[in-house]
Amino acid sequence: MIIPSFLPVFGTKCDSPAAPPPPLPPPGASPSADSAPASSSSPPPLDAPQDSIAQAAASVSSCPNPGPLEAATWDVRRLTSLDTYDGVRVDISKQLSPYFAVVHSFHLGTSMLPDGRNSSYSFTTQMNDEEGFSMARVDPERGSVDGRIHKALLGGAAMAKLQVGLSSEGSNDQLLGELDLGAQTWTANLKYGSMGGGNVFGCNYFQSVTPRLAMGGEGMYIGANGNMLSSYTAKYSFHPRWSGTTEESNSKETNVTQEFPSYVAATYNAGQGMLSINYKQSITPSRVNVGASLECSPVTLESQLVLGAEFNLTRSKMNVCVDGTGRIQSVLEAKLGREPGSPALNFAAELDHGKGLMRFGYGLNIGS
Repeated sequence: MIIPSFLPVFGTKCDSPAAPPPPLPPPGASPSADSAPASSSSPPPLDAPQDSIAQAAASVSSCPNPGPLEAATWDVRRLTSLDTYDGVRVDISKQLSPYFAVVHSFHLGTSMLPDGRNSSYSFTTQMNDEEGFSMARVDPERGSVDGRIHKALLGGAAMAKLQVGLSSEGSNDQLLGELDLGAQTWTANLKYGSMGGGNVFGCNYFQSVTPRLAMGGEGMYIGANGNMLSSYTAKYSFHPRWSGTTEESNSKETNVTQEFPSYVAATYNAGQGMLSINYKQSITPSRVNVGASLECSPVTLESQLVLGAEFNLTRSKMNVCVDGTGRIQSVLEAKLGREPGSPALNFAAELDHGKGLMRFGYGLNIGS
């Protein structure tokens, strides 16, 4: 508010200027009792530890959420189990709205279909929102329908999942419901449904023991064949450190230390008597990743080793994996534009020297 100049202005004690500080004693003079401050305690030395929120937070080590048990070794499986194919694959996707999209998938000139066909077509619809998503895929030639529904419950504290699979034969129909639960340091999953003509019960639990170590287990009963499956998993994460220098706007170099996620995980399947050891290492952040998977039987000493690597470039990505039998797989993905949603061209190859098998294919993703 603007006060007119003809109105009197009343001052208060807050408006008066502050009193000047008392004069300093002359050099060499000892302070008297009258001039001594009320508190005679000296300030803490400069090297004394200072309490701060940052130091308090740094001293607290909490165990993070380990994530779902089935995703404990997903990074390694992505590097060592490549999706190679033969023939031509074309995926055409269209975003009809911010929440709804459709995909047309074609696979031509292939010999990998189980029913002996050399071509296939499927139509997929997917709807996403803030609380989950729903997806349905239809294969007109096989007469099959696959669907998934994910829905968040209790404000995101739980996730309900429903998986449906229907076919014209009816022998492989399945209906499986899941419930994902989790807290700050653990995750759990419950399964119930029907698969292969019998009921299915299952549950798993994954717990962070330390900030780097997580342990868990899974049990499942399959009523179609009466099998009881159980497995146990342990995962240890470690972060190799990398140091470097960065230039700031004032032309000063600053030392930077960055941590990259790497881990080793071991899974023992008690029903099959198989031990699986998976290792993943990030060589360069978001650029080069390597992984190794070793599966062995402690009883028969039979083993299989697979090595994989991923190279992410500016507009392309290369994946290569080699196993102990001499099979070599590679997938190359190249973006044809810089804008989001630009078409992507894929090349896939598989060479199995032991079986004399060679497969080559290329694909095109439009609108992805």
